[in-house]
Amino acid sequence: MLRIRGPVRTTRPDTVAAEEPLEIRLDGAPLAVTMRTPGADFDLVHGFLATEGVIGGVEDVAGLRYCNSVDDEGRNTYNVVDVDLAAGVQPPVTALDRNFLTSSSCGVCGKASIDAIRTRTRHDVAADATRLELATLLAMPDRLRAAQEVFSRTGGLHAAGLFTADGELVALREDVGRHNAVDKVVGDAVRAGRLPLSGHVLMVSGRASFELTQKAAIAGIPVLAAVSAPSSLAVELAADVGITLVGFLRGDGCNVYTRPERLLLPDGA
Repeated sequence: MLRIRGPVRTTRPDTVAAEEPLEIRLDGAPLAVTMRTPGADFDLVHGFLATEGVIGGVEDVAGLRYCNSVDDEGRNTYNVVDVDLAAGVQPPVTALDRNFLTSSSCGVCGKASIDAIRTRTRHDVAADATRLELATLLAMPDRLRAAQEVFSRTGGLHAAGLFTADGELVALREDVGRHNAVDKVVGDAVRAGRLPLSGHVLMVSGRASFELTQKAAIAGIPVLAAVSAPSSLAVELAADVGITLVGFLRGDGCNVYTRPERLLLPDGA
């Protein structure tokens, strides 16, 4: 690449984040294609299926495997995963609501309407009694950034981190897609049988969109925090399902848009 810094011009190699398609199949039938950063693919698939309401937990998956998708030189691309649903689990009728075609920047492309993506969570997030200290919340962005190994080399990945209310980092995943990073974190919990994720905080490196709020709700996560802004629909959904939505979490401050009572403020604040 050509690196330009003011009057200085240099040519040097650079490291960029990988982005490749992943096709998800159910019992051999194509369901979805998403652009993602390769790695933790089985977490991504479990999280995607859970947050789309296809499965409720790991018990709904009988098995999954990489299909024999090959490149021009006959090498497996590891870009197709086939999922066997457990007996009695019905696959979605995708023609009714969504064609499931997603990109790394938008996880809801193809949805027929806002109503079609207001998936109802199986967990009562509003009843979650989680409380966390303000200082614990304010420390999360630095902890998330410090754990982003690939971002430190490329500068091109989003991150999602799952924290306990005490500030312990439970899981972190990186991806070119914000929604993929969240699906990988949720999928890790699905595979371990840890849903619902009550008592946890989901921290994301970008903005808080409607879709990420929906994913948090479906996973039973009571607090969603973002370093950037939330969207209006994200605030509306968070209020509707009882999520504490935090935006602009950086430095010594943040904005709490919904359910602020979960945040324990210092005396006199």
